[in-house]
Amino acid sequence: MSVSARLTELGIELPDVVAPLAAYVPAVRTGNLVYTAGQLPIQAGELQATGKVGAEVSPEQGKELARICGLNALAAVHALVGIDSVVKIVKVVGFVASAPGFNGQPGVVNGASELFGEIFGEAGAHARSAVGVSELPRNAPVEVEITVEVA
Repeated sequence: MSVSARLTELGIELPDVVAPLAAYVPAVRTGNLVYTAGQLPIQAGELQATGKVGAEVSPEQGKELARICGLNALAAVHALVGIDSVVKIVKVVGFVASAPGFNGQPGVVNGASELFGEIFGEAGAHARSAVGVSELPRNAPVEVEITVEVA
């Protein structure tokens, strides 16, 4: 089954690519790898939440925001090479703007990781970093970037 057919089966529609906020492009291909820029939880041009996870944003909200970031990363890949050319999700890096004492970053970034598993099955299993940071652009709670292998 193609990735696009799997997305349809799951009722998932890839969003439009989020316009870069500064001097970069959403995704770059080198050889058989595509690297995305960090993606914020933006839907329809609007940041879906602001603040720190563990304070203004609950871990559960953070997990859902990470899923949105993951969808935005896939949209960037799709715009560059087409989603059906993705062979494997290689690496996921999630940044979580964390309140003091919050150490649940892995659970938050699972929002993106579980999305990739739903869509790609075994090919969605990836290496990952889940990093707590003090601030993210636009006061976003979460940012996710991915590296994918393409055909």
